[in-house]
Amino acid sequence: MAKQILKAEVTSLGGLQLKCSARGFEFMIDEPENVGGTNAAMNPLEALLCSLGACKMMVARFFYQPKQIHLKKMRVELLGEIDSERLKGHPDVKVGFSKITTNYYIDAANSAAEIQAFVEFIEKTCPVKDTIVNAPEMELHINP
Repeated sequence: MAKQILKAEVTSLGGLQLKCSARGFEFMIDEPENVGGTNAAMNPLEALLCSLGACKMMVARFFYQPKQIHLKKMRVELLGEIDSERLKGHPDVKVGFSKITTNYYIDAANSAAEIQAFVEFIEKTCPVKDTIVNAPEMELHINP
């Protein structure tokens, strides 16, 4: 089994604005004004939802033809439920999402059962979902 290392880097641009970089590509992260940001970009939790949705869409795009799905259009909506009391420092409130809901909107010339099977395949094949559900080992290094 060949292991691969993916590298991402996040740099502060001042305030709550961050530059996220990987493989020569960049995007910004910020926070809404009501929490001290400038609302110039999505926040990290929104970016996580987008990453999860993008991964599910990529799996669908890679496999719809081999799975004989006659896809016309597809959209994925993700809803992340989070308790805003976490911002007030309540120690008994979960810091991250307590629930993530995925809504699939699929227009395909297939039966409901075929579409259901395809969505089940997407859900078990998505690497980002697997990373969230089966948390990886986390390692921390503090460098000068």
